[in-house]
Formats: sequence, C-alpha cells, structure tokens
Amino acid sequence: MADASPLAVVIQGAKEPRQVRGFEIIPTDVEIRFAPDLDALEKALPGARVLFGWNFRGGDLPQAWHAADSLEWIQWSGAGVDGAMFDDLKNSNVLLTNARGIFDRPMAEYALGLMIAHAKKFSTAHDQQRENRWRHLYSTRMEGQRVLIVGVGAIGRAMARLFRAFGLVVEGVGRTARTDDSDFARIHAVSDLIATLPGFDYVIMMAPFTPETENLFSDAAFDAMSEKAQFINFGRGQQVDEPALIRALEGEKIAAAAVDVVCNEPLPPEDPLWLAPNLIITPHSSGDYHTYLHDVTALFVKNLEKFRAGEPLINVVDKQAGFVTAPLS
Repeated sequence: MADASPLAVVIQGAKEPRQVRGFEIIPTDVEIRFAPDLDALEKALPGARVLFGWNFRGGDLPQAWHAADSLEWIQWSGAGVDGAMFDDLKNSNVLLTNARGIFDRPMAEYALGLMIAHAKKFSTAHDQQRENRWRHLYSTRMEGQRVLIVGVGAIGRAMARLFRAFGLVVEGVGRTARTDDSDFARIHAVSDLIATLPGFDYVIMMAPFTPETENLFSDAAFDAMSEKAQFINFGRGQQVDEPALIRALEGEKIAAAAVDVVCNEPLPPEDPLWLAPNLIITPHSSGDYHTYLHDVTALFVKNLEKFRAGEPLINVVDKQAGFVTAPLS
C-alpha cells in the first residue's frame, strides 16, 4: 500500500515561515519542518525526502547527516556548494541542486561597478571629499582594456557578455584551453595561469572552490600580474592567500583589489585586510539584490514540482566536480 503521508521537506537555517522569503508560494500540501540549528536539524531529518538549504553558509549538515535516513534531494540556495561538499553526501545517491542562474547578472553588474570605480578613481575622489580637498584627478579610459575571468561558468559568462558590450576585451581561464568560445575571445588552461596573468588590466576570480583552486592566487600569481592591474575575488576567500594579497598591495605589485569573500566571515575587526591599501571589502553581497531570496524560493518551488512529478531537476550538481556541469537551460 502506498504511503499517503505528505512529503516532508526540511528547511535548514530557518526557524519560522517569515524567515523564508516567498514562503507563501511553497505548496501547502507538503510537511514543512524548520531546522534553525544542529539540534533541530537532527530531529527534522528522519523521514524527510527533501532538504531546502536556506542558509547556504550553514555548516551543520555534515554533523546531522546520520539522521538523513530518507533524503533524496537537497536544494542549495547558493551558487557555490562547497558547504555541502562533504564525503558522506558526495558518496550518496542524494541529488544536489543549486541556485545557478539567479546571481549571474547581479554579480556581473557588481564586478563592472568595481572596475569602473577603480578606473575612474571614485574611492580617491570620495576620500578627498571627506577631507574637504579639491584636487583634480585623471581617470583611465576603459574601452579596449583587457579582463581575465578565472572561472568560465554561468556567472563568469554573464560577466564576459556584459564586459564585451561595454567595450572590454575578455579572456577566461578554465580547466582546458580553447579558442572557439562564444563568450570569451580565448580560454586559457588553469595550469597556465601564471603565464597568462601578465598584460591584463583586471583579473577576476570566479572559479568554484575545489581542492584544485585553494590558494590559487598566492605570491606567484600576484607577482605575475601587471602593476596596473586590479584584482577582484568573487569566489571564496580560501582561494586567495590573503597575506600575499596584502603584500602585493603594500608593495604596489598590483594597483588595487576588491574582495567580496574572505577566509573568515564575518571579517574580524582586527584582521589586517581592513588596513590593506587600495582594497575594497564588501560583505559577500555581490549577488544579493533586493528580491533575490524570493527568486531562490521560486527556483526551489519549480524544482519541487519537478521532483514530485519525477522529472529531471534544474541545476543538478556533479558532486565529484563540485559544480553544475550541464549547460544552463
């Protein structure tokens, strides 16, 4: 006899409906179990077939995994899924999907804004304004400048298309080199990163966080970059050797940098990054527009409908690779 009980869905990282933007569009015929902390998650997981990872920065899922006796699918609310990349999940049959596609355009706009701010010296002008100083500034004409995007996934491609429309020359870094790409003038192999870095005006780190990309940018990478270059990190803090970045800025090996992610989030007040010269720090917010959480929930609901109908889900992550490998639909 078929089980007539409602589908149990755990919402990890939320205590009540009002904390989940767009909660009202979740079907009412499912059993919602809220799990704001580890203890609640361990109690909510038994019998649940679906987990909605509302707090994608939460780290309690590995500790609660022993209680996941019926889990079939996890919807992660971030584009990066490194918080879910623990061995028990990777080696299980549980499907993992992410929020790819939601953050592409906002992050591309954010990156372009940082690049314009650097080229047009907005930070310098703002500092002069606060000091009541009227001092003429010369800015950089950006048309024709060269951008290297390390990471040629959906967000990197959205950046490439926007930058090209703005008049910039855009190349990428991926797992393998190729020249026949529709978004990038050329894609270099990550193994050739150090040799590729010289000559670019902007270098943007956008690759997924995997063991291969940990500390990808260290002294060797910053030494290879142009002294006029701006470095931007949108990946994960662990992909950049932060003391090496500080040394590069203090030694004027690069002109400027911006980081939206850091190793220790939230960044402690005593962290030396705060005092690094020509560095813009933003609080992991490059993709967070006013209604993005509603869009995350809408994507979950769309996938939930597919799950219940037995249809292929959107944004299925290759758990061994650590990212979605299928083309964006």
